[in-house]
Amino acid sequence: MKKDFGKLFSVILLSAIVALTAYLSLVTYSKKGKEDIKMINIFGNKLLNKDIYMQFANIDQLSVYDNISLNIIKKRIEEHPYIAKAEVKSDGRGNVDVRIKEKDIYAILLTKAEPFFVTNDFELLRIMQHTTYSDIPVISNFRLSEKPVPQKLFKTEDIVEAFKIIDAAKITDTNLAKRISEINLKNGGDVVLTFSGVNYPVVFGRGNESKKMIYLSLVWERINNLKAAYQNTEYIDLRFNNEAYIGSRENTGLI
Repeated sequence: MKKDFGKLFSVILLSAIVALTAYLSLVTYSKKGKEDIKMINIFGNKLLNKDIYMQFANIDQLSVYDNISLNIIKKRIEEHPYIAKAEVKSDGRGNVDVRIKEKDIYAILLTKAEPFFVTNDFELLRIMQHTTYSDIPVISNFRLSEKPVPQKLFKTEDIVEAFKIIDAAKITDTNLAKRISEINLKNGGDVVLTFSGVNYPVVFGRGNESKKMIYLSLVWERINNLKAAYQNTEYIDLRFNNEAYIGSRENTGLI
């Protein structure tokens, strides 16, 4: 009888040890990557306020800090359409820094339904409420071969042409690039550019983007130096080989 009792006790003890080990392993696994988070800070944001990003990721309340890990914070932040990448680091004392890299917005695409951001990778993004931005050109009157869909690629012939113009401006003169306010693709016709601070259009045409941007920079330098002679300028035409045509109410000329 004692022998049987001893065996039973051994079985019960072994079962208890196995159960305890399994419990401790489960608790350890569930806490992996977690820590006592007291504060979360976001850096690198430009398009949206950091509080909006935190609200989107549901990490704006202290009450949820006990149930999240660094990996969860990273995943939630990167789910936002504006975010390309997020790096999450802790100082080990409860302070978590989230350094985000927003997607590179190249232009605003005007459609009949609504405007979209277009990233450098041709991804369309809805422009969300409270978004702040500047020096982003508008692309208008492009040929529509397919319906624009948010968070999908929209790499059409016209959009590629507009991107080439933007790239050429950035290479030629960063100030010139910042001043592009509209790229009117004329539904497949000759592209017309509008620049901030200039009250006349630039007929840009298609092709030879870098060459034309250099000519435009030289033309504006001459216009600025001879303001009186070009005060009646109505447009600049860059469709000619190795020449820029300046249209005026009083006279016209090739330079």
